[in-house]
Amino acid sequence: MDVWRVRMAAILIAVLCLLPVVSHAQERAPRYGDDNIAVQLYANGAPKAGEEWLLALRFTPSAPEWHGYWANPGDAGQGMDLQLDLPDGWVVGKPLYPLPQTLLIGGLMNHIFEGEYAVLVPVMPPEGADVAGIASVTGYVEYLACTDRVCVPQDAALRATSGGDFATWRAAVAPLLDSTAGFEITGERLRIGIPLPASMELGDLHLFLENADLGNGLRPQYAAIQTWVREGNLLVAELPLTRIGKAGGDTPAQVEGILSLGEGRGVRFVAEPADVPLEAVKPLRGPDVMPELWVLLLASLLGGLLLNVMPCVFPILSLKALALAKAGGDEAAARRDALAYTAGVVLACAGLGALILLLRSAGQQVGWAFQLQEPAIIASLFVLSAAITANFFGLFSIPGIAISGGKPSSGGSFATGLLAAFVATPCTGPFMALALGAALVLRPVEGLAIFTALGVGLALPFLLVGFVPAIRKRLPAPGPWMERFRRWMALPMGLTALALAWLLWRVGGPLFFLAGTGVAAGILLALGAFLPSRAGEKRDTRLTAVGLAIAAISGLAMAETFDPPVAEEAESLLAPRPFSQDALAEARASGKPVFVWFTADWCVTCKVNESVAIEREEARAAFEQAGVVSLRGDWTRKDEEIASFLASQGAAGVPLYLWYPAGGDAQQLPQVLTPDLLPQLAQSGAERTRR
Repeated sequence: MDVWRVRMAAILIAVLCLLPVVSHAQERAPRYGDDNIAVQLYANGAPKAGEEWLLALRFTPSAPEWHGYWANPGDAGQGMDLQLDLPDGWVVGKPLYPLPQTLLIGGLMNHIFEGEYAVLVPVMPPEGADVAGIASVTGYVEYLACTDRVCVPQDAALRATSGGDFATWRAAVAPLLDSTAGFEITGERLRIGIPLPASMELGDLHLFLENADLGNGLRPQYAAIQTWVREGNLLVAELPLTRIGKAGGDTPAQVEGILSLGEGRGVRFVAEPADVPLEAVKPLRGPDVMPELWVLLLASLLGGLLLNVMPCVFPILSLKALALAKAGGDEAAARRDALAYTAGVVLACAGLGALILLLRSAGQQVGWAFQLQEPAIIASLFVLSAAITANFFGLFSIPGIAISGGKPSSGGSFATGLLAAFVATPCTGPFMALALGAALVLRPVEGLAIFTALGVGLALPFLLVGFVPAIRKRLPAPGPWMERFRRWMALPMGLTALALAWLLWRVGGPLFFLAGTGVAAGILLALGAFLPSRAGEKRDTRLTAVGLAIAAISGLAMAETFDPPVAEEAESLLAPRPFSQDALAEARASGKPVFVWFTADWCVTCKVNESVAIEREEARAAFEQAGVVSLRGDWTRKDEEIASFLASQGAAGVPLYLWYPAGGDAQQLPQVLTPDLLPQLAQSGAERTRR
């Protein structure tokens, strides 16, 4: 009996010991099979102790439409999950893939393999390993097989066999660079500096990033345009990133991937944190083919010239007209005033450009008119426009300032030029998008030259009048009409002040608006008391002090009452969704046309376009009939995702209008929209869908 019990106990122990093995085998039993993309495991000869041994997984699609995925599949897909049965101490290295391909469907970028391909798996037996007695290697693999329309999970139980074309498979794997690359993450941009000989020919460049998570909630925008620059033996790639969820997690210690050089050539790289220059070199690839510098300077000059007739610049036209008329027949005075005005405009544009370039080099995602996202700047502009309006009405007079109705001076013209450029910043007109977008990625000296050319273009009409007597002679002679004209010009400046007051409410809430109004009222009271408009009137210092006290108290109240209201989407006939990278990808994946527009409450051009071309019943009906999906990006307040996307599109600011045909890439629309443009696009999209 005791012997029988001992035997039963031994059998039971053996069964219990085998249960985990049986359970493990059941878990790894194929559930889906490999009918769509078959897989076979090969071994490169017999293993040797202490030497790398290669295994290979050969994937063979059953039909040309099936494709597999790289280690990082991109926006969609699934990488390979491999398990190998090996003795203890045997180390399995990182799988080595051939150069992948890109597949863009509905705005989603995938990294795929078409046709037959092989993945090499290095294995390192330890020193002194018993390699002679090892049985055939077995394992289990899961992966995904997809066409353009359907994806099917695949899996297989593996058993290695000898043979296979390892020489060909090795040659297909991109070689690893001998030198370590460098990377840095600035804002929501990833820069990777890859050391390559300057003599190496570059084809159609694309960087396949293996890291799907870059820490702090950042991941790559795989479908975004990659910017490439080169200087000497350094090739720099800049990739836009997007933030998902809350910031958290550490930046990876290494970034790895494959650089495709075009025509099937590529190299693997490993990058470590480093300072990677981008501003000091000229892009050779990017959102568009980068024009020559002289073309960009000419575009910037024309853009500044056209700003003189843009709606947002109209209030300063009165300042120019009065200053020009006051120059009269004194040719020397006219030239001095023109040069002073030009100096003020150019200095303001160049200074603003230098600040933008400096902030971007520090990682800030800023663009043209970024300062209008700052409540303090908006408040300053409101007070300034209110003061100019009061000056036009004759409440006070500033000696030497042409807009006060007195004799013009160089100092007054210089101040008028500064003001003209500052008020013009909410606008971007034709030609400006190309030039200013390029200025943000060129070398700092070239970018600064583009901003300077913009200022020259803005000042050019006044400069021509000052130096061309024939033009100046056509101006009406000075007379009593000028005073009436100056008072009439209070109307556009007053409307500008009202618009800025509304913007104060929008960005800071009602109490912030009331406090800002108090600052303006106090400043106007002080100016009216200290600078009387009529000759002979005495200054009222007490009333001046009262006005300054009111302004100071109201200014302190502004700091305490700033309470930005919860951002609410303004109503629209097109019923747009708020813009985000995920919303855009989802909209494009729907197979419908997509219209995306970027706007801001401080952008007068944006508001004019919306009233003229977007918020129209004809556009709504055409969009509804064609099934157009609309997205709106509101950049009134700071938004890193919108700023990053604008930069990726080569835009320095708003407005920006993009049209995505069904299944197609973005078409950038003009910055001044015509009433029939959107209905025509929607109609052509509907006709293409019916075909």
